Amino acid sequence: MIDDLLLRWVVTVLFGLSIAQFSYSLVAHRMRWTGVVGHLLHIVMALAMVVMAWPFSMEWPTTGPMIFFGAAAVWFVVAAAAFATQEPERVAHGYHAVMMAAMAWMYAAMNGDILPGADSGGSHDMHTMALAMSEMNVAHSHSPDMGDMDMHAGLPGYATAINWVLGIVFLVAALGWLYLYFSRRRIAGDPQERASALLTHTGELSQVFMAAGMSIMFFVMV
Repeated sequence: MIDDLLLRWVVTVLFGLSIAQFSYSLVAHRMRWTGVVGHLLHIVMALAMVVMAWPFSMEWPTTGPMIFFGAAAVWFVVAAAAFATQEPERVAHGYHAVMMAAMAWMYAAMNGDILPGADSGGSHDMHTMALAMSEMNVAHSHSPDMGDMDMHAGLPGYATAINWVLGIVFLVAALGWLYLYFSRRRIAGDPQERASALLTHTGELSQVFMAAGMSIMFFVMV
């Protein structure tokens, strides 16, 4: 999905850092079972995003992951309605539901054929051109116009608008999570509390990385 090698590594590092903090939180902090499920879903999502950033993923099936992340979005909606005890927790679950739904949308866009109004055979054309672009990228001989052909092959017109909106939403979310992270660190009192707030069980910093990575991926899809 990403033609530029440096940008692929930026996205890989962002989601890799997210995986590291979520894994650390699972080990270092005691949390309710709903929190464990949420962290595990985020780890799976981050792993999927790392894979998606590289050309070999274009050969992989998309329907199964799309259904999985659609179900994950439903889980967070249920968690917000049935298990959340405070309003901030409900809002956070709602955001996570949007993120999982956005992931399902990304797989649907990669599939090409599954979206209403998509051209027949769009998925095959998109995969074929993506692999061709990857080979030409290695040889440093591809045309800059082919990137647009790759990302839009077979997709309906509304897909670009949705990708723009999601790219902006996750950019704003990354800034919001970053503000929340530093705000909570300022609230901490003594140096020991500030140190423990560096990596919290709620994972604000990992959410910054994930939202930034999602924003990049959606802007690349535009």
